Amino acid sequence: MLMRCSRYRYRLPLLLRNVRYCSQENKPYFITTPIFYVNAAPHIGHLYTAVLSDAIARWHRFRGHEVLFATGTDEHGQKIQVAANKAKKSPAEYTSENSELFKEAFKAGNVDFDDFIRTTEARHISAVEQLWRTLDKNGFLYKAVYKGWYSTHDEMFVPENNVEEIKIENNNSVKICVDTGNEVSWMEETNYMFALSRLKPELTELLNTQFVQPAVWQPLARSYLHNLPDLSVSRRRDRLPWGIAVPNDDTQTIYVWLDALVNYLTVTGYPNMQNSWPPNCHVVGKEILKFHAVFWPAFLLAANMKLPHQILCHAHWTVDGHKMSKSKGNVVDPMLLMSKYTPDALRYFLLREGVPHSDNNFNEQKMVECINSEIVNTLGNLLSRCTSLSINPNQIFPALNKATLKASFSSEAQHTFYQLQELAGNVELNYSRFSIYKTLEQISATLRWANGLMEEHKPWQLVKHCDQKDHLNTLLHITLETLRVCALLLSPVIPELSGKLLNRLGVPPENQTWNDIRSQQQTDQPLGNDSSVLLKRIKFQH
Repeated sequence: MLMRCSRYRYRLPLLLRNVRYCSQENKPYFITTPIFYVNAAPHIGHLYTAVLSDAIARWHRFRGHEVLFATGTDEHGQKIQVAANKAKKSPAEYTSENSELFKEAFKAGNVDFDDFIRTTEARHISAVEQLWRTLDKNGFLYKAVYKGWYSTHDEMFVPENNVEEIKIENNNSVKICVDTGNEVSWMEETNYMFALSRLKPELTELLNTQFVQPAVWQPLARSYLHNLPDLSVSRRRDRLPWGIAVPNDDTQTIYVWLDALVNYLTVTGYPNMQNSWPPNCHVVGKEILKFHAVFWPAFLLAANMKLPHQILCHAHWTVDGHKMSKSKGNVVDPMLLMSKYTPDALRYFLLREGVPHSDNNFNEQKMVECINSEIVNTLGNLLSRCTSLSINPNQIFPALNKATLKASFSSEAQHTFYQLQELAGNVELNYSRFSIYKTLEQISATLRWANGLMEEHKPWQLVKHCDQKDHLNTLLHITLETLRVCALLLSPVIPELSGKLLNRLGVPPENQTWNDIRSQQQTDQPLGNDSSVLLKRIKFQH
């Protein structure tokens, strides 16, 4: 069967050039998280990936785009089989319980997914079997005896040059995978192999583009091509029954990563896809970059399918500077944090502190300080001030008086106010570059400026003088308009708080769109009735 691969090799470079940058009219913006392995409950790193993806999806919906946002759980493989046995449950029972934990955590965190895929679903099994048949038909699968080091934890074979021996207790030694630090053992068995090595030229071309973002991860992706042997894509079924059987060969189980990656096809209805394919963005952690930047494009190229547009790779979350670990007892439970501090507070901190290009550190006290500083003291305080009865007795969102703006405010203040429109453009650029932390920096700086303007113009004194009414109303317009624009731009990050803020400003849902950012109101409008505090100051709870 290997000989059949050669006739596809010559077609692939042309295919690669044609499909990566395709644009389709009326195609939804298709974004995915990886599907999460259910051998343990979700932690803060899982929620960060989901919230990051959700914020991008919400941004595109806010821009008026149709969106397909998919997440889900990966439920096959040896680790699941072992974990289920240890818990004295069947794999089906064990995976169903843990999958529900992920779904509950994401829903609690306001992750507005369109599809939650489980690899144990019939639709997914059918999609995996279809892709397998396509790879076989196209000549990319063959059967051979495979000998090598195997990591049960990583569910993959490890090349000899990526294995080292280390000393452990009692002067014993074990072999480990250099990349992951997980133990490996020698294995020899007959498997189906995927002709990955034949695709090295096409993968090299792909990984020399901007396919992987941020750019800091591109050398890591390219490093996986240095040694690119053919890939074992099945396991003996008598050793691994918990998985999808190879079509027409029930002695073999399909490799869990080939199984898992197909989920991105499953959610489109593959093989009867409409107009969703290809994905615009796969959001993944750096530990699974190899599977998404090398194996996944290779499978798609071998199947003559269009490639995803981009991979957004992000680093890990540590806790107080240490890697999360059950043995250390420092795994952070996102459900507990959301119950203590609200979902939007946790979302804001994760996206404010989290940067894709380097590891991020979670510290609960730092999170509390960030929320109190930027949401309670800056955003909430500004809202409380300009909607209070003592400063805004008529409870209105005044129209802009341009003459008073020019007469009573400095040229610098006027310029900054008119730059609100530029803020929207800058935020759009940062969202498109997945730099949400920069968006939050810019918005926070704008809100601090508006608070400073309140301090400078002292509305609590202006309200006492009838001849200063225009001055006061102009100040109120500037601060309320700043809040309106910032609330709209913050809505993908903190949807509940943004909605509450806009309701307080009297902005109806139909006017909470991207097109409304540039629509300054021409007449005085009443504020909304909800005068409750946006978010109460939170206390650090040990």
